This record gives sequence, structure tokens and C-alpha cells, in this order.
Amino acid sequence: MKESVLKTFWRDTYRSRSPIPFIISVQVVIFVLIHLFDLLKEVNLLQVSLYDYAIDYLSLPLSFSQFLKQPWSIITYPFLYTGLFQLLFDCLWLYWMGNIFLNFLNRRQFLFLYFSAVVLGACIYLGLGFIPMLQNSVQLSFRTSTLALGAVVASVATLAPRYELRLLLLGTISLKTIALIYICVELVFTGLMNKAGGISFLAMTFWGILFIRSLNRGKDFSLFKLRKPIRKAKMKVVHQSKTTSANYSSYRHASDLPNQEEIDEILDKISIGGYESLTSREKEVLFKASKDDQ
Repeated sequence: MKESVLKTFWRDTYRSRSPIPFIISVQVVIFVLIHLFDLLKEVNLLQVSLYDYAIDYLSLPLSFSQFLKQPWSIITYPFLYTGLFQLLFDCLWLYWMGNIFLNFLNRRQFLFLYFSAVVLGACIYLGLGFIPMLQNSVQLSFRTSTLALGAVVASVATLAPRYELRLLLLGTISLKTIALIYICVELVFTGLMNKAGGISFLAMTFWGILFIRSLNRGKDFSLFKLRKPIRKAKMKVVHQSKTTSANYSSYRHASDLPNQEEIDEILDKISIGGYESLTSREKEVLFKASKDDQ
């Protein structure tokens, strides 16, 4: 008996280990609900504008005193969208960049980066609210997942800058170039509407870069362990030939890795489960490879 389309969609989407479909689903559900509230108000089935109420109390206010009245907004603001095209745009970027991130790293690291950017970006935004010059904006509250997206896009570009994507009409473009264009465009549009939001977005792009660079040095913030890392800082690998040597990061794309079968297998294992998933012998192999190059 052939499986139904709905069953296939549910299995392929929500039974996977990826958290991305769940994040997108919450954003879509809230979008539909608040616009349903607006429709009910327009046809006079509701006397109170629940749409305006939801926007006010789910958005992150720039005023800290107002935030104290709605502290839940530090979690709700990234799921709140009022424009259909902005929702579609951000969902596509999250799906696209998030899946590239998960091709190299794991679910725990993605969730940590995404929600740490949500909270850290909100804290910076609230702190900027004390600067009077930044209060002369069109919007004095923040919503959408722009801050978290900035961290994800910047982290992916740092993780695999040489990763290439083939785009319709544009040809093959490196991930680093795509990320730079996205960050610049988003920074301009966000900054025009909300100066404090633009600064917070820029700060979160640096947070995404810092997360990956720390990961390459052996510090995985998602493990909540800031202990001194085992020596694997640059993960240098040497070819047996006497030609020039090259540095390879443990999180590069598979096509950039050295042609050493055992090292490749270990690096693949790191990309799936992180450095902590390696056995003592595998860590020793990488340590010796790095030491020989020094």
C-alpha cells in the first residue's frame, strides 16, 4: 500500500533530528493566528483588537521599563512576523543556511547558537535602549528572527567559506560572498527601521564568527565547558610528499580535506558528533599529525 503524501511529509519533516522545521512551524502558526485575530476584528466578530495586543506584547520593546512588564518577549520576539514576504524570506534563509550548518556540525550546537543569539541579541538591544540617540527610529520594538539568522549565516560562512552554491542565473558563488551580501542588505534595512536593532544584528554576526573560531580552537560553548582544550588548535595535516604543506581546519568541506584515509574518517566523525565523540586513539592520531607539522 502506497504511503500517503501527508504521512511522507510528516516523516521526512518532523521525525528528523533537525530542529529547523519546528522553529519555522512556530513562526508560521503565530503568523496565521495573529492575522486570524485581525480578520475577526475586521468582520466585527471581536470587539478587542487581539492583533495589536499580540504585536505589542510579543515584540521586544526598546524600553527596559516596558520589558519588565513583559519579560516573556525575550523568547517570543523571534517567532513574531507581521509581513508575509519577510516570513517567507527568513524561513528560506533559515532552512537553507541551517541545513548547511547541520551538514558540518550537530543539532546541539545549532540550537545553542540560535537561541544564544536570540537572548544575547535581546540583551544588547535592551542595553542600547538607554542611549537617547538610538530611540529616534521608525520602530521602537523588535520582532522576527533576524538576530539569530545573522549569527547562523555568519557562522556558516566562517565554517565553510569555500563552500560553493550554484544559483539560477548567477552561476556558482561562494558561501562567503552570499553571506556577506545578506549581512550587508539586512544591516541596511534593519538599521533604517530600528537603529538599535541594526547594531544588535551586527553584534550577532560577530557572535556567530566567534562561536566557530572558538570551536576550531577546541572550545565548544554548547557543552557549557570552558576548560582548557586539548591541543588541536589548527589541526594541521602533512602530506607524505615533500611539497608545500597546507593547513586544514577540522570543519572544512570534504573536498578540501587531505587525501589520507584515516584522517578523513576522523574528521568526518568530528563533523557529525564533535571533537568529544572521538576515542583516545583518534585524538592521539590527530595530535601527532599536528605535532609533526610544527
